[in-house]
Amino acid sequence: QVQLVESGGGLVQPGGSLRLSCAASGFTLNGYAISWFRQAPGKEREGVSCISTTGYTYYADSVKGRFTMSRDTAKSTAYLQMNSLEPEDTAVYYCVPRRGLCGSNWRASYEYTNWGQGTQVTVSS
Repeated sequence: QVQLVESGGGLVQPGGSLRLSCAASGFTLNGYAISWFRQAPGKEREGVSCISTTGYTYYADSVKGRFTMSRDTAKSTAYLQMNSLEPEDTAVYYCVPRRGLCGSNWRASYEYTNWGQGTQVTVSS
């Protein structure tokens, strides 16, 4: 089964940083774009970033300049470096694969299957 496992969440103060990891289980990341989504309590799931098989990245406006996504194909792992964190970034973060490129609709959660358990990120003083 194609599934990714998220890790690296935690509690951090405003202005702090975290790096989330997204490891492939049972498959390699070759041929897959990887997206990060987040969902805060009472809110819809929101697309945060996507990295294509080419390494090209996309970001939501709310995180541009603060978050950086990368991938290590040899380790079948993708990362989300989050800097200058704000309380509004508090959410459960999910990574999810899709074949090929991110595409113009990468932020549409209904386009994805194989959601994992997510990792909690809490930004609070």
